[in-house]
Amino acid sequence: MRIINLVENESGDSGCEAAHGLSYYVETDNHKLLFDSSPSEVVIRNARMLGVDLTAVDTVILSHGHYDHSGGILPFVHLNHKAKIYMQHNAGGEYYAFDGEEQGFRYIGIDKKILSLPQIQLLKGDTKIDDELQVFTVDNRAFPLPSTNKRLRELCNGQYIQDEFHHEQNLLLTADGKKILFCGCAHNGILNVMETLERKFGSAMLPDLVIGGFHLMKRTEFSESDTSEVTEIANRLKSYKAHFATCHCTGLPVFNQMKEIMGDQLSYVRSGDEVVVE
Repeated sequence: MRIINLVENESGDSGCEAAHGLSYYVETDNHKLLFDSSPSEVVIRNARMLGVDLTAVDTVILSHGHYDHSGGILPFVHLNHKAKIYMQHNAGGEYYAFDGEEQGFRYIGIDKKILSLPQIQLLKGDTKIDDELQVFTVDNRAFPLPSTNKRLRELCNGQYIQDEFHHEQNLLLTADGKKILFCGCAHNGILNVMETLERKFGSAMLPDLVIGGFHLMKRTEFSESDTSEVTEIANRLKSYKAHFATCHCTGLPVFNQMKEIMGDQLSYVRSGDEVVVE
C-alpha cells in the first residue's frame, strides 16, 4: 500500500507546491484512488512531479462540498474519463464562508459543472463500495462541533443558515491487514467521526491510522476557550491506539499544541510527503 499527499497547505521536502486544500493518492492491491482533489490543477502538477499516474486512478472520494477539496476534479477528468467519483448527494449545495461584516459571504462550494459529469456517483449516507472501501457519515454527535465551523454557512431559502455538514463523508479503507480512516476536514468533529465509526462498525474496526484535517485552524488569535478545546480533543484522541497523521485545516499552531500532548502518536503530513503505514 502507498499513501502520498499530493496537495496540502504546507510544502515539504519534495519540491511540490503547497495550496490551501487537500488531496491524497492511495494505492492498494485493488485500487488507485484519490481522496479529495485539491483546490485546482495543482494536483495535476504535483502528481507529475511525484511520478503518480492519475490516468490509472479508478476511484475518487470527495469528502465534502467545498472548493478546496473539489477544485481539482475538472482538471482531473480531462486526464481520466473512467474513474468513478463518489460524493454525498447534497455536496453540491450552496455553501459559503462569512468573512466579516465588510467582506460578507463568500461562496466556497463546488463548481456546479462537476454535478453533470457522467462519472459522478451521488451517495445517500453510508455506502460500502467494496471490501476495501467503506464510506460513512456522522449522524449523531456525542461531542461539540469545531468552533471554527461557526463562520461556515449554507444558503437555504434566501437565508444563510449554519452549515450542518450533512454533505461530509469519511472513508474507512481496509487493506493489507490495516484499517485507515481518511477524513477531509472533520467538520463534524474528529471525536464524533471516531465515535461514529466505532458505533457503526464495532471496536474491532477502529483504525490503525487516521489521516486528515481536524478543522481547528483559526484566522484570529486563540482564546482561552480555543486552547481548552484543542487540549480536550488531543487528550481524547490520545486514548485511541491509532496514529494520527494530520494536515490542512488543523494548522501548524494547533498541531504543535496537540503534539505536546500526543507526542509520537501525532504527525504532520506536508505536500508531497508519503505516509508510512506500519
